[in-house]
Amino acid sequence: MNGIRDHAERYLTIRRNLGYKLKVEGRMLGQFVGFLEERGDSHLTVQAALEWAVLPDGADAAWWAARLTVVREFARFLATFDELTEIPPPGLLPRDAGRTTPPYLYAQAEITALIHAARHLAHPLRAATFGSFIGLMAATGIRTGEAMGLDRSDLDLDRGVLLVRGTKFGKSRLVPLHPTTVEQLADYQRRRDDLCPRPSTEAFFLSGAGTRLNHTNASKTFTRLLKTAAITAPAGAGKPRLYDLRHTFAVTTLVDWYAADADVAHRLPALSTYLGHVSPATTYWYLHACPQLMTAAAERLDRTWKESP
Repeated sequence: MNGIRDHAERYLTIRRNLGYKLKVEGRMLGQFVGFLEERGDSHLTVQAALEWAVLPDGADAAWWAARLTVVREFARFLATFDELTEIPPPGLLPRDAGRTTPPYLYAQAEITALIHAARHLAHPLRAATFGSFIGLMAATGIRTGEAMGLDRSDLDLDRGVLLVRGTKFGKSRLVPLHPTTVEQLADYQRRRDDLCPRPSTEAFFLSGAGTRLNHTNASKTFTRLLKTAAITAPAGAGKPRLYDLRHTFAVTTLVDWYAADADVAHRLPALSTYLGHVSPATTYWYLHACPQLMTAAAERLDRTWKESP
């Protein structure tokens, strides 16, 4: 069993030397190796990989697929040293399952209800953290992992900006903050330091144990908050997710631009940069995924035709 752990560490070292950060993937792989150790498995099998990938119960299908992808890439490496290694086949857990269903778009009242529910969690530090964490995602549309990855030094509240380092596409970006968001983050910062003056991490957002938030504890807590806030998806729609706060921010921004007759085509590159998209084409996906945007775009086009000579 020590052999698999050694190979995992060697695999991560090799890939990081090639320029890959593998922060989340490294944590995942360590968790998977621990899972194998608890089972007493001496070889990587498809069954074990699949059982681990679909944890936690009720998580988004795209998250399960991402977990299995981490194991699959490692299995390809491990197979050169252990002929009994089984490589999970592609497509076993489809990654695009999440994109076939439009994202859940939160109403402003629902976001307010989620923050209110978070602030009434029993654990004071967890309550402060999730109230602020949800508020920041809703106000800026940054990715869940980006918010979790924020360190204290990444926020300049005097200037009203935060630095997102090493994003999904390996780039960093500055995200301007609204004054009300700055005020809320400053309040959280004071509350956090009072409740946990000596944390074990430089993370801006702390778990109840004083550690950096991770997807597992955030997902479990968010599921509780959805229940408390009585937020459920209509029949046939996808389950509301934490990540959908990002989708809601993007869609709301675009809908507001259409409603104001703004030049969306010229503003879209700015929104793409703000969100950390690789190109405006990625942001255009919302036009196809969200009925609200299709309606707004159609109304805008209809007005243009009526006004043309």
